[in-house]
Amino acid sequence: MQVGAIIIGDELLSGKRQDKHLPALIRILAARGMKLAWAEYLGDDPVRIEAALRRAFASGDLVFSFGGIGATPDDHTRGCAARALGVELVVHPEARTIIEERFGAKAYPHRINMGAFPLGACLIPNPVNRIAGFSVANVHFVPGFPSMAWPMIEWVLDTQYPHLKNETPDVERSVIALNAREGDLIALMEEFSARYPALKLSSLPNFGNEAIPEMHIEFGFSGQPALVDIALDEWRRALSERGYELRDKA
Repeated sequence: MQVGAIIIGDELLSGKRQDKHLPALIRILAARGMKLAWAEYLGDDPVRIEAALRRAFASGDLVFSFGGIGATPDDHTRGCAARALGVELVVHPEARTIIEERFGAKAYPHRINMGAFPLGACLIPNPVNRIAGFSVANVHFVPGFPSMAWPMIEWVLDTQYPHLKNETPDVERSVIALNAREGDLIALMEEFSARYPALKLSSLPNFGNEAIPEMHIEFGFSGQPALVDIALDEWRRALSERGYELRDKA
């Protein structure tokens, strides 16, 4: 199961706010030996949000959706999720109780809408103000506020997906080849990609910098540690045999 993220808000696309969710999600996953496979940024456009959620529900991936679940007119995510699923948007009984306890008579007519979720949704507890997020299948919806969203994500991972925690997480290790050109090494990269299908081979060319003035390429392998070590040793030998001077990454 891959992990994806949908991050919603016009303020992110306009530059009024800088997104903090993506690096936080990467850190939260890494602490559990997991990694993010994809991410998508969207503005407050119901058509695009609904289309993205249709893809998320159909993907089978574990997906976290950030933002758009408040009670203001620009919060479209709850309704888009219901339409993407083809179900009604209804006030969840437990969410109703929480909102009424928190706001009393002021829960109506607007705040109660924060408890309206697609039919069949489950609640994600909010440790900050108790206003819940929600889950449908493997797609989980949390607020745009980092102080709320991040512990809610951790709760989802630790209570619903403990089996995805990887005690031996993937690593990435690399070597730098001086005066190397990608075009001269494509065949070798294809050979190693076929030899080690469980690993990802990356190639990052650089025309020179203060640390290494020469043109160079940083080659990396990512995957399980033991296999990465084997592949990188073989890669270093292959580059050395072709006359490249190698350096370890600082």
